[in-house]
Amino acid sequence: MKKYVTLLLLMMMFIGCSDIKQNNNAGIADATNVKKPFLWESANIYFLLTDRFNNGDVSNDLKFNRTKPTSKLRGFEGGDIKGITKKIEEGYFTDLGINAIWFTPIVEQIHGAVDEGTGVTFGYHGYWAKDWTALDPNFGTKEDLRNLVELAHKKGIRIVLDAVINHTGPVTNVDPVWPSDWVRTGPQCDYQTYESTTACTLVKNLPDIKTESNSAVEIPKHLADKWKVEGRYDQEMKELDDFFKRTGYPRAPKYYIIKWLTDYITEFGIDGYRADTVKHMEENVWGEFKNECDYAFNYWKENNPEKVLDANDFYLVGEVYNYSISGGQIYDFGDRKVNYFENGFNSLINFEFKWNAAQLPSYEALFSKYDSVLQNDLKGFGVLNYISSHDDGDPFDKERTKTFESATKLLLCPGTSQVYYGDESARSLTIEGTSCDAALRSNMNWKEIADRLPTREILAHWQKLGKFRANHLAVGAGIHKMIGEQPYVFQRTYSKENFKDVVVVGLDLKIGEKQLNVGAEFAEGTVLVDAYSNTEVVVKNGMVSLNTPFSIVLLEMKNQ
Repeated sequence: MKKYVTLLLLMMMFIGCSDIKQNNNAGIADATNVKKPFLWESANIYFLLTDRFNNGDVSNDLKFNRTKPTSKLRGFEGGDIKGITKKIEEGYFTDLGINAIWFTPIVEQIHGAVDEGTGVTFGYHGYWAKDWTALDPNFGTKEDLRNLVELAHKKGIRIVLDAVINHTGPVTNVDPVWPSDWVRTGPQCDYQTYESTTACTLVKNLPDIKTESNSAVEIPKHLADKWKVEGRYDQEMKELDDFFKRTGYPRAPKYYIIKWLTDYITEFGIDGYRADTVKHMEENVWGEFKNECDYAFNYWKENNPEKVLDANDFYLVGEVYNYSISGGQIYDFGDRKVNYFENGFNSLINFEFKWNAAQLPSYEALFSKYDSVLQNDLKGFGVLNYISSHDDGDPFDKERTKTFESATKLLLCPGTSQVYYGDESARSLTIEGTSCDAALRSNMNWKEIADRLPTREILAHWQKLGKFRANHLAVGAGIHKMIGEQPYVFQRTYSKENFKDVVVVGLDLKIGEKQLNVGAEFAEGTVLVDAYSNTEVVVKNGMVSLNTPFSIVLLEMKNQ
């Protein structure tokens, strides 16, 4: 295995006691030309709705005659793959310290609309699949996706797509129900037991894939007819034949969908999947999905050696609704306990973080809790923390009155961070005239960023913290240690083989002149930089002194 040396450049001042200085900084070596490793456990992931982030191609705004008037923010708004690519090109994500982007499903959605009781809705969100083998033209083309992935990789940004295996899209007047050997249309889940969470439909008119079945089924006639019209039936069937021959799987519904989803890995080299509605399927299906993802990722790497970013495995993070970090590796259905980490997942979305951020009495209580679980019960795995999301109607800061605090808690907490589009710019989560989750999915507020100084100040805070996090594995994956309570100062240390990363952070400090105890990791005379104010300091008697107009200090070695 390739060994990485530290990225932290030790600036030694040889003014006596040089042997002591070198011993105190053992493991913090010169690595000026060494590529910084990437860890999913410490990543800063940006999550966006493809349709709501940025419109890069107005020519694809209306497809499949989706013209029926909808309730507010429940139709297609024009966001697309090219829009995401444009922001990658502009450096928006790089400036924000983002090293992975997750966006909602881009496969072809149902063509019709449904009336959910909250008004007419199209599948703008991407979770109502009609054909897993095709991209929805409202989002773009496969060439658009290829360009996005290649550009992102050149900038060191990983791409995570969204995988739906649990259900098809709803039935409409132009979207037929799939055959009964593929799906069930009832009963509706009541979530009281394992079975009433898995062998049922999430909601009314959302056909549930029979993922428990191992019985062979044929391609649905409506899908076969569609492929024939598009001139690709023979190719799709040949690929399916090859897949089932290689794997030995029966031609059961789940394996068709697994094949279709892993094709995006072999064709485009995506780096991960966020798995939707995980607890509504048998856990072993996810283990099988991960095995095929790993096979596809290795296949892509072997066939594209010049494009391989590193030796990381394929990333799979799951949405087990209401999973909390306090449960460690276990999710409890009441009548059954399941360990999803033993069934393919590197990480799970942590629904508890927003409550911890609001209810724990201090930064230290929050950070030490997460350090304790991640360094023990979840060692080797991860959690994805968030403050707001696309379907959580009770986020940490619904009125956007704590935007600076949101960034500080999310981006400095151990674990992987999920920045939901607009967290960094106070995009409104309360839109007049919307119902249910539509308000959470408004268009990205680019005009406010351009026109309003307060919005740009919020963005600047998220950018500084995000880049600091992206530059230091220690922030998300390191061991947490409080140095001082008043003022509050902590250190994070990450070590593996001959790589070591150390940072020291101070929060809720005095504006102006301040002194910080930096602990024992930095030797006397070491030159540090406050990444928040870009102020250079020197360690003297274990302390640093600086004068900044901010209440936060982010200390790192100089020249990182």
